[in-house]
Amino acid sequence: MNNNNMLSKVVIVTSIFFGLYGCQAMAPGNIDQAATEANQPIVIETDLDVNRHDPVTEIPAKDLWVHIRQQLQWQELHNEAITKARDGFLRQSNYLPAMSERAAPYLHYIVGEVEKRGMPIEIALLPMVESGYDPYARSSQSATGLWQIMPATGRYLGLENNWWYDGKRDLRESTQTALNYLEHLHAEFNDDWLLALAAYNSGKGRVRRAQRANEKKGLATDYWSLSLPGETRRYIPKLIALSGLVAFPDAYGLTIPPIANQPAFSVVETGGQIELAKAATLANIDLETLRALNPGQLRWATSPVQAGELLVPVGRLKILEEGIAGLTDEDRVRWEHYRIQQGDSLIKIANQFDTEVGLLRQVNHINGTLIRAGETLMIPSGNGWATSLAMAQGKPRAKGYRVRRGDSLYVIADKFNVTIGEIIDWNALNRESYLQPGQKLTLWVTEI
Repeated sequence: MNNNNMLSKVVIVTSIFFGLYGCQAMAPGNIDQAATEANQPIVIETDLDVNRHDPVTEIPAKDLWVHIRQQLQWQELHNEAITKARDGFLRQSNYLPAMSERAAPYLHYIVGEVEKRGMPIEIALLPMVESGYDPYARSSQSATGLWQIMPATGRYLGLENNWWYDGKRDLRESTQTALNYLEHLHAEFNDDWLLALAAYNSGKGRVRRAQRANEKKGLATDYWSLSLPGETRRYIPKLIALSGLVAFPDAYGLTIPPIANQPAFSVVETGGQIELAKAATLANIDLETLRALNPGQLRWATSPVQAGELLVPVGRLKILEEGIAGLTDEDRVRWEHYRIQQGDSLIKIANQFDTEVGLLRQVNHINGTLIRAGETLMIPSGNGWATSLAMAQGKPRAKGYRVRRGDSLYVIADKFNVTIGEIIDWNALNRESYLQPGQKLTLWVTEI
């Protein structure tokens, strides 16, 4: 076996655990204790291959966690970093129950996609490490969604992102893209999943540089031997530690609430743009539930340029389809284009079209009240537009930003998901302006 496909110097569970395999064994804590009480760490060489994937042959379990547990393999890996990560999770007594509740709408779909590709089932746990299975999660570096995909990475991988819709947050689109990328990295790093995951977290260029540095020193180039950023050094141990907790919850005194091992959602064709509040009413579900299944839809109505689909809980497919079939043109979002005249104001235009200033500002990307004669406003109309204002995912707020060395208008716009033109307008700049380190900018940022 290639050294890149093996865990270097790991402590392995030498007895089969009880419970899942139906026989008595040493509890995981005892192995850690034995390792710490010895004069030196217990190191057992093993042929365990973290890249092996054995398909499940048993009858699928009713509980999705049991189904996952039947396929886990990496829980047998043990070293100090994994133990530290596991202890961190165990200090949060409600961690796995909270994760189970949060993952329930998404986990069955992700498990199925991982299985279709023959990937290790541990990959389905990765969103726990990335986002805590929160589709609205947004990192300080603007990584977004369950899989925490960076804006630049999303564009490179072909994910659509516009004012209406963000593919990085869409359950199906982000999952397919993340799994495609992980498969690509797996192939690029000689079928080594740990290196692929390290590259997913810190970038393949960084992992390659770390490997070349070790090669020059005559050192091993597997994940555990590389000098990588602290976050990446903690990243994979967290995933392996979670694998152990999911594999042996009883041994750690944990309870993981069950998730039904069946689809959690159905796909409904909307037949065109529709207000989310109206769709929720037609499906007889609350708006929060609909949004949780469709986090890629950023606004009060579905995107007019993306595929006309919505995810709804299983059992709501027929009722929503019937409701959509009964919609008239008056029930749909309709658009008018209005050329601003001299002397117009947002209040005047809102009154003219029986709408609200907030809606005009929202759909036309207007901060404040300034409009210019000759420009065109898009004005949506529909019977439910007033209710739909509740879908606004946060109001733009002024945010001070100090320019850092290496910043450019492009970099800042990408980081805060705004446009270069907006930064120029907000700060009275021109496109030829050179930003200076320490320069203060005002950004109007909507938290979504």
